[in-house]
Amino acid sequence: MRTRAKVLAAILCTVAALTTSGVTYVSASSEAADAKTEVTIGFSSDGDSFDPCTGFGYTGSPLFSNLVKVNGEDQLENDLATEYSVSDDTLTWTFKIRDDVKFTNGDLLKASDVAFTFNTTKEKATYMDLTMLESCTAIDDTTVEFKLTKPCVTFIYTVAQVGIVPENAYSDQFGLSADQIIGSGPYKMAQWDKGQQFILEANEDYYGEQPAIKRAVVLVQEEDARFVAAQAGNVDIALTSATLATTDIDGMHVEKVDSVDNRGITLPTVPDEGKTTEDGYKIGNNITCDVNVRKALCYGIDRNQIIDEALNGFAQPAYSECDGMPWWNEEDVIETDVDYAVQLLEESGWEDTDGDGIREKDGEKLAFNLMYFAGDSMRQAVAMSVANQAKENMGFDITVEGVSADDTIKRMFSEPMIMGWGSDSPMTSYMLFDSSNAGKTDFYNPEFYTNEKTDEYLEKAMSSLSIEDSYEWWKKAQWDGETGTCMRGEAPWAFYVNMTHLYYVKDGLNIGKQRIHAHGQAWPLIANLAEWTWE
Repeated sequence: MRTRAKVLAAILCTVAALTTSGVTYVSASSEAADAKTEVTIGFSSDGDSFDPCTGFGYTGSPLFSNLVKVNGEDQLENDLATEYSVSDDTLTWTFKIRDDVKFTNGDLLKASDVAFTFNTTKEKATYMDLTMLESCTAIDDTTVEFKLTKPCVTFIYTVAQVGIVPENAYSDQFGLSADQIIGSGPYKMAQWDKGQQFILEANEDYYGEQPAIKRAVVLVQEEDARFVAAQAGNVDIALTSATLATTDIDGMHVEKVDSVDNRGITLPTVPDEGKTTEDGYKIGNNITCDVNVRKALCYGIDRNQIIDEALNGFAQPAYSECDGMPWWNEEDVIETDVDYAVQLLEESGWEDTDGDGIREKDGEKLAFNLMYFAGDSMRQAVAMSVANQAKENMGFDITVEGVSADDTIKRMFSEPMIMGWGSDSPMTSYMLFDSSNAGKTDFYNPEFYTNEKTDEYLEKAMSSLSIEDSYEWWKKAQWDGETGTCMRGEAPWAFYVNMTHLYYVKDGLNIGKQRIHAHGQAWPLIANLAEWTWE
């Protein structure tokens, strides 16, 4: 991997500018950059839409304002809201909002825009889960009221993920072109060449403090191209990976940001009985339905070895979907214990009777395919490390396979896969492990994990009167001393690593206090773009 980086570095010396499909990328050495008011960013993807109602900006965005937001200290604070209250039964949430906020088209932002945004997001039923929302109503221009169908202690985190759109300017084309991206955040979209670049400019009508960075040129590039651009001095900051981040670049340093962006394996918990999902996709796996097989894959794998072999040391061991968060149960932590893993397998009757190094039971080999998204080198590297350890330590025969997103959806209910999740909301725990989410095509519970005790704890957590009151129940859902979602319990997941998010940053560029990053490396980085400065 490091040899690959050196070869790229040799190529870089001849690179002076980057052009793609006739679009000339603005160099970080432009006059605006010299004036310390501009940055050029090597980014991974611009996506298909910038519409918050279909999920854009759930990890933060400088284009749209939210009622509340998560700051660099990982605490919730008011944004558009000036205050909010919750009824005694937790079913009614009332927000008062600022009266001095304008959208970038000049329209005043009112409570009716907030109500429209949430009702539209619920109607579209895409990424954001608003199934608990009965109605959202503007009481007056600065008061909005949410009615829930059931208590939902995590609702405040959902509120923090939805950017507000203008009712009068919203259409089916919203978010699909630069002139159809209308928000009230510190920046506005000045130009968007899809798949190539987009340009953000400071919003002169922003209600908060004007940002020091007036213009951000965001280049959409593959991993190698971002590395080349950094070496050539054509970007001020670039997303990078563990395979490249060990290479020194003159005038730049590597920023390391902690995350709850985990990588692990989803393990189908039910046998193959010929059943299919509503969409006709096969359910169940006769190997991983054995809880001892799942637990062996948890205990018998050395996480630090994965980190060293696959990630150049740029990660931390992972033990759950929410390591280190206030609702995390510290008993989720397990030690690598190959002897115990082997014991579990033997208790279930998995033995190597023919001496080929692979265990079998009733004529069936301890073998399965392990999928990862094709083209994701990090997931591939993690998968290979796991497969090699599992064979050497325990006698598994795991075939690592890169697959398309479409094929993943068809096969993930019956085959293990390298999955990534992680957020700063306990709602993720509910979505991952509540039985109501089993079998849906949104990647949350493809293992078909169901457990009455877990459901009970999750419902008690969601029905708590405050987020602090809910912590006890989230923790019990993970492990109550006898059962739970964690790896010492039912182990529907084998959690392995929390990724360190890595960025080449030009010396002198301060990217502010980064919150703990959720799953996804790009948009969490620039959520606080308004706090960036040149020093």
